[in-house]
Amino acid sequence: MSPPAALSASVLGPARLQVAGGEPPAELLWRKHLALLVYLARSPRRGRTREHLIGLLWADRNEKQARHSLSEALRVLRRALGDDRVHADVDQIRLTEDAVALDCDEFARRRDRGDWAGAAELVAGAFLEGLSVPGASEFETWLAAERATWRSQSGEALVRWSERQLAAGDAVAAAATAQRALALDPAAEPAACAAMRALALAGDRAGALRVFAATTHALAEQLGTRPAPDTERLADRVRDARIGRRVPHAPAGARPRPPVVGRAVELAAVAAAWERARAGRGQVVLVDGEPGEGKTRLVEELVSRALLDVASVAVARAVPTDESQAWSGVAGLLAGGLADAPGLSAAPPAALAALGALHPDLAARFPGTEAALPVADALRTAVIAAAHERPLLLALDDAQWLDASTAAALPALARDVAARPVALVLGVTWGAPGAARLDDLRARLGRDLEGDAIRLARFDDAALRALVAWALPAYAPDETDRLVRRLASDTAGIPLLAVAVLEAVAQGLRLAADAPAWPTPARTLVDSLPGDLPPAVVGAICLQYRRLGPDAQQVLAAAAALDGRVEAATLARAATLDAATVQAALDELEWASWLGCDARGYAFAAPITRNVLLQEMLTPGQVRRLRATRET
Repeated sequence: MSPPAALSASVLGPARLQVAGGEPPAELLWRKHLALLVYLARSPRRGRTREHLIGLLWADRNEKQARHSLSEALRVLRRALGDDRVHADVDQIRLTEDAVALDCDEFARRRDRGDWAGAAELVAGAFLEGLSVPGASEFETWLAAERATWRSQSGEALVRWSERQLAAGDAVAAAATAQRALALDPAAEPAACAAMRALALAGDRAGALRVFAATTHALAEQLGTRPAPDTERLADRVRDARIGRRVPHAPAGARPRPPVVGRAVELAAVAAAWERARAGRGQVVLVDGEPGEGKTRLVEELVSRALLDVASVAVARAVPTDESQAWSGVAGLLAGGLADAPGLSAAPPAALAALGALHPDLAARFPGTEAALPVADALRTAVIAAAHERPLLLALDDAQWLDASTAAALPALARDVAARPVALVLGVTWGAPGAARLDDLRARLGRDLEGDAIRLARFDDAALRALVAWALPAYAPDETDRLVRRLASDTAGIPLLAVAVLEAVAQGLRLAADAPAWPTPARTLVDSLPGDLPPAVVGAICLQYRRLGPDAQQVLAAAAALDGRVEAATLARAATLDAATVQAALDELEWASWLGCDARGYAFAAPITRNVLLQEMLTPGQVRRLRATRET
């Protein structure tokens, strides 16, 4: 192991020097002294001739003055580094290898081994930011070339690290990293695309579009060009992105959603499956989890990413009443985007006729007299036609409640699109009775179907600790430890409950010191009633409800009373609110994960929260009155 350098210099940003861990001599920070130090450290074999250095930094002086200035600069270097680390003879000046350690050299080592996090950590700005040496034109030329080199490499490292952060589910951190790259070069389109994608996935669509506008302006000012077509398309997708027919963005003043902690491996797996599908290898992905373990969030993350790609996306969410309605799953996919997929018009008329019976708008667009195909065959041909135009993601959440007809059609559909750019992603509640309908699909994974079965688990202490750091960043380590232990006890590591408790604590909820732990951590939220939950969890859910605006409370109360999938118009009538007010309330409730939606309506994202509201926050009379509005 080589001995430590006498001086360490951070040059990726404003210059910062340390000598033996302390401050350097003030005169070493003089412009030409600093320039000489860094230039020698960056030179081949860390040496140059005297004549070269004089021409570089003191060309504006006569020879006697220039040589004196060089000698004085060498005296300063020797004082800081030691005589044995600065070698000077009649012709050559050289630094020893252990004289100076530059952060840009360490950056290059980390970059070469793919340590993008470590490389990005070292980037604090442009190379020798703020330094200039008037009258030293050759040095300024060298400095400009160095800045261009390190700006490019620093930007690449920051973009790569941003992509890794986004792949792990931390969109907020990914956006901040990409914006650091843009600060180095406002016209860098890879950085702009990384920032736009991360901001959009963090819910800040307006911020993503501001990045696009700023980059467009920088390109015009600096290069006289427009953004590349891929950048333009990404901006269009950010403007137009929909889940079903809802815009996935944060309402004004909304708290950021919790990061996807503890799910980096699973998120990487579904993202990799989508990339394989986009390349033409059909994929089937089953995301299994108990209620509250985050399967819906994982499916949503993938859907959100796909919406930003040049792809078609169809999303449906099943509810218990769908089980008895034949082909309700296919109807949901049609309403959730499949009917609008470019390329669908190329499907045979008989297929469009069959699907039109499930989707009136489709029937109106493609009227015909052809005899309809069987629905399973019509679905297959329609998906193939849509995928011929663009990669296609079909996402079915809560698939354990799919009707038997749709569930039975999925294995053949997956087989027939195995060599096409189609991904079929299903969120399934582990152990639910209806999940058995998907056993055939599951059994064929790895045999004649390519894809993955992802089994989610409850959060361990590391994931809970990451959530505490997000919700309560000012907590000291001992406070964090106590809260992590309490979360593990009260919530059994179920992410839904852990987030609810943490957000309530952040808003002022005090956890009783003598509250009993949840006695049955092996039970799921399917068979847990509000009375089974710890008081801290029930209190957290109630506090979160009270923190909602009055309109959102009315709409959520109506959704709790009506149950199942409820259309926005029905909620407006029950809550006695106008359509615009209800839409704003639904944005708030969907962003905060109280409600989930597809194009057909809204349902509680977690039934246990509905049960708590019915028991703790609504009277039987309120429930009866709200339910009566559905019948009028």
